[in-house]
Amino acid sequence: MNYYERRVHCKACFGVKVKEPVCCRGVRMPEVNTDHLDEKQVQLLAEMCILIDDNDRKIGADSKKNCHLNSNIEKGLLHRAFSVFLFNSEEKLLLQQRSNAKITFPGCFTNTCCSHPLHTASELEEQDAIGVRRAAQRRLQAELGVPTDQVPPEEMTYLTRIHYKAQSDGVWGEHEIDYILFMQKDVDLNPDPNEIQSHCYVSKEELKEILEKAKKKELEITPWFSLIAETFLFKWWDNLHNLKQFINHDGIHRM
Repeated sequence: MNYYERRVHCKACFGVKVKEPVCCRGVRMPEVNTDHLDEKQVQLLAEMCILIDDNDRKIGADSKKNCHLNSNIEKGLLHRAFSVFLFNSEEKLLLQQRSNAKITFPGCFTNTCCSHPLHTASELEEQDAIGVRRAAQRRLQAELGVPTDQVPPEEMTYLTRIHYKAQSDGVWGEHEIDYILFMQKDVDLNPDPNEIQSHCYVSKEELKEILEKAKKKELEITPWFSLIAETFLFKWWDNLHNLKQFINHDGIHRM
């Protein structure tokens, strides 16, 4: 049994705070100082993410903190995530710029909403990815202030999944299987400044300009948004009213 198999099945350790983190089976957990980080964002590190294997099968749970430490990612820790692409009636895409308080990829521009389903009964449910879509509804409200009744899960189109890994800095990173969710709806916005420092709707041409600026290092975008934008996004965007042809729930794109 490897490190992560031991950690996944060590339920007695979940949520336990000790000075020197050691699993009850003797596996030492990595230490990291969070004193310099934003207090609200540090509190969110206690949320329990869904651990998965390379084929997106659930294998357990671990904290958002442990899931995003490069030291764990390098050993294979992988969790479930989602990325929402919300378009308005003019077919413009809502982008956000992550706040500087964010622990991973602060200040980066990205798609509408990116987060994780939690290890809770409602968000673990896998039929038609309903748990992931419920999580997206929750985070759209938390980050952007979108009223939940404006973004019902059943109106979100689950297209496909991507598997990617990226470092944010020497300590933090991402290793996710990311569910891609599309939605076209005019919504009300009231962003939380602790989550988002700016937001805007962009046309395809405006997004292409942003991507060019990112290549010139004039601004930063998140790695998952860059991967999706450079591969699939514009083809999907051209077919907002005919997305069924792109739905692929069987495969996972390794990027």
